[in-house]
Order: sequence, then structure tokens, then C-alpha cells
Amino acid sequence: MISRALLLSFAVSALLCPASADDDHFGARPPVPDMRLDRTEQYKRVHQLALRYILLGRLDEAEQFLNDYLQDNPGDAESLYMLGVLDAQRNQPERAIEHLKSALENGLQPGRIVAGPREVMRSLEDTEYLRNLKQEFTAKAVHGPLLGEVTDSSAQFWVRLATESTVRFQVVSAGNTSPMRVSEVSRAAADRDFTCVARIEGLQPETAYTYQFAIDDQLWQSSPEYSFRTFPEPGTPSKFSLVFGGGAGYVPPNERMWNTIDALHPQLLVLLGDNVYIDDPESPIMQHYTYQRRQSRPEWRSLTAHTPVFTIWDDHDFSVNDSWGGPLVELPRWKFDYAWPIYEQNWANPAYESGEIPGCWYTFRRGDVDFVMLDCRYYRTDPTGEKPTMLGPVQMAWFKKTLPQLTGTFKVICSSVPFDYRTKGDSLDTWSGYRSERDEIFSFLEENNIQGVLLLSADRHRSDAWRIDREGTYPLYEFNSSRLTNQHVHETMEKAGAIFSYNAKQSGGLVEFDTTAADPTVKYTVFTIDGERVHELTVKRSEVE
Repeated sequence: MISRALLLSFAVSALLCPASADDDHFGARPPVPDMRLDRTEQYKRVHQLALRYILLGRLDEAEQFLNDYLQDNPGDAESLYMLGVLDAQRNQPERAIEHLKSALENGLQPGRIVAGPREVMRSLEDTEYLRNLKQEFTAKAVHGPLLGEVTDSSAQFWVRLATESTVRFQVVSAGNTSPMRVSEVSRAAADRDFTCVARIEGLQPETAYTYQFAIDDQLWQSSPEYSFRTFPEPGTPSKFSLVFGGGAGYVPPNERMWNTIDALHPQLLVLLGDNVYIDDPESPIMQHYTYQRRQSRPEWRSLTAHTPVFTIWDDHDFSVNDSWGGPLVELPRWKFDYAWPIYEQNWANPAYESGEIPGCWYTFRRGDVDFVMLDCRYYRTDPTGEKPTMLGPVQMAWFKKTLPQLTGTFKVICSSVPFDYRTKGDSLDTWSGYRSERDEIFSFLEENNIQGVLLLSADRHRSDAWRIDREGTYPLYEFNSSRLTNQHVHETMEKAGAIFSYNAKQSGGLVEFDTTAADPTVKYTVFTIDGERVHELTVKRSEVE
């Protein structure tokens, strides 16, 4: 078992080594180096490093670091915000407010200041400035609303509020063709970072709805973006599309990717890990901060207000690079005390099927396509140890019980790391480090005659298509993509055998299903941040049976 002190050193090292943090193996990092590294290599880590200075009490170094960065990047809103956080830590509220005002003038969203993280901005709590700012959010969301799980008959909504408050959602069908439905009252509590999830039942299949919400029973808040369409009844053939990917570190110029995705009009967004990049498992402050800066982006809020979002996590959201949680539920304590509850409170996924223990594995269905979402981190063990496991025994038992029960034309197994061994060379972080378990899964599919299986995965900072041939049965096609917003990039893999591999720009995967065809199809298209379509692959149902 990795000691708490050693794990913290890895987490700090990950933040202090932005140029190498995506490539080092967990447990093999260099000692914490001089902090004066190239600060512009990966924007997503710049202000995490500044916050780490602050949390370590190295305030003068934090100030110098931020001022140096602003010299090279004048008007950077996140740096000005972080200087406000620094001043709040020094109990200099007037100076903090000046920096925060400057951050707003340079594009920071006001909700960022209301959200916090509040622990590092407590000296501002009694200022007129913050009181007035919170007053502006008494009847509107600080972050969200985000549309989470949608089914043929229900929908879930996530929101963050300014204070401990109640929220209620209501939906109405287009043209008022069905009765209005109203959720139970949900409470955004402080111990959930002022977030909550509301659920509405009793909706009609394949029906367009608009929704509103009210905070503390004040005026209902509405927007043209507050809309969605319920899924077809389970088993119904249909045509639909989804966008999937990972590698979504916070990079302001690349946040336009969410607009690009919106323009594709997908029926759902599937995020397969490295969704926000935290890399600090023992700091709830860092975890709150990293989620909040993404949730504040207008591009993100616009997309997710009307596009159902389904997520799992990977190493950079769960812990640090190439990490594993080990077999125990409550050890190391950070995964049980911080990583899991904070992940859970920031999404509106379907009910996790891990039962009484943590774990973000679950299934959902859209028409006659089944999705199986895997947790590849919480119970993963050391790949160099004896009989390593990625899923752990409880999740593996659930997987074997679940797969034979699925009846979809396609069954999509979603993993945060690639199944194909060729994707990451000799790294043991993918399923390459867990070959026996992968063989067990593939054999189970064959022995139980489970047809129509496709694989979706993330982790590699590019977009690939792979074909995994299996003797005596159909091949498994794997669609892999994980560079939605990241600056960091991995080399292309055509020479390793990829059907195609793309890394020139930020990219994602558009997957279009047509199960109404005589021979149902799924089409995978790689699109760029600029909306270009650069590669595509169509797989017929007859090829995977």
C-alpha cells in the first residue's frame, strides 16, 4: 500500500512538472524539482501550480509566479483571479477585490467568485462586494443547469447554487401535449459544495420538453437552451448520434470545442475520463477548484443545458497519472473521503451499480443500443503485482451478470483506457497491464455468444480507430479519442496498426447509430475543434456477430 506521504509527494510532483505529467508512470516520478519550469507548456496546470503554492503557504512565491506569468500573458483572467485568492489568504480583502474585479473585466465569469473554492476565500465572506455578488445569484444558478441522465421516461438535472437553498425543476412538452411534471424539492447543501441533482419522472418517450427551475420557490428561471428530448422506449430501433472523448483539460482558447460539439447536435455526450484534470487526490480544495473553472465556461454551460451528459473518470480526475486505487474500499482514505464524493457531486449520472460501495460503473440504454460504463481506477491494483486487476472482483462479477442480460443491437463497452495493446507502446497503464483480465472479458463474450459489441475508450491524446482480431469469432472495433481540449498531444499510431490516427488538432469522436437499417450500422467520424471531419469508419452489425 502506498503511504499517504508518498502519494502526496506524487500529487505535488504532478502539479510541479507540467511538461512531463502526462507521460510519467505513477510511482516512477522524479523528485520534486525547481518550480521555475516552463509555465506555458500546458495551461491547464498553470493555476493549479499557483494554487498549490498557496495551499503550501508559499504565498510570496505564488505572487511572483503569477506576476511573471501575467508579464508574459497580460490580462489573463485566471491569473488575476488567483491573485485575488492569494490576497484573500493574506487577509487583504480590498486588494483581493481589486484583482477579482480585474479578472471579471478580462472575462472571468462572476459565478467563479461566488463558487470559490470558499475555503481559500473566507476573508471575503463579510465584504459588501461578495454579499452583493451573491445577491445577484439568489434566483439563478451559479453553475449549470446541466442535463444528466435522460431515459425514455425521466430526466436528471444538476445545478450549483450560491447559498444553501432549495431548487425545484419542472418540464413541459412542446405544444403542451402532455401534463407538466415537477420534481421533488432538492437541497443544495454546503457539504456538497452547494450542488444538487433533481429528477423528474413520468415523461413520454421520444418527446421534446423544455424545463425551468426555481430557487427557494422564487421566480422560475428559463432559457431557450433549457430543453431536451427523451429517449425512445427500450428496444426501439432508431437513428441517433453521440459525441465521446476525454482529455478535456481547462484551456480557455480551446473551450470553443463545446460549441463545435453543440453544432453537431448529438443526442448525448459521453465523457470517458480526464474530464477536468485534478491531479491532487488529497486536496478537496483543488478538486472543487478544477471542477468549478470548467463549469463556469459559457460554452460548456450552453452545450450541457440541453445535451445529456454521461461520464466516467480516469487517472487525472481520480488521482494522479497512471494511478491505481487498490482493492480496498476505504484505503487509501483520499479516494473514499475526497475523490469519490466530489466526483459524484459534480455529475448527474444514472444510479451507479456498485451497490453499497463506491464505483462509477453503470449501464444505460438509448433505444436498442446498450452502454456499459466501466470504472477503471477505483479498485485497480498495481499492474506489476501478482494477478493484477483493473476492475476488481465486485465490478467483474457485475459485468458478467450484466452483459448476458443486454439485448441491444449494439452493446458499447466504455473504458477510460484503451483495450488495444498497440495504443500506448509498452505502457502497463492500458489493458496491456491487465492482459489476463482482458482475456477473461473477451473469452466471456465468446463463451456467452454476446454479439454486437463495440469498444469506446479515451486516454490517448489523439483520435484512433482499431480492430482487435480474435481467433474463431468476430473482431472488436475500438474507437478511441481523448484530446477534446488538451494542448498536450500523443504521436499518431498508423505504423502500429491503427486503421487511422489523428493528432493535428484537438478532436473528438462523433458516433452515429442507425439500427433501423436491414443491416444496422455505426459510423465513427473524427472531427476537429474547427468542425472538420478528417476520418471515418462504418461498421455493420453483420461484421460483429
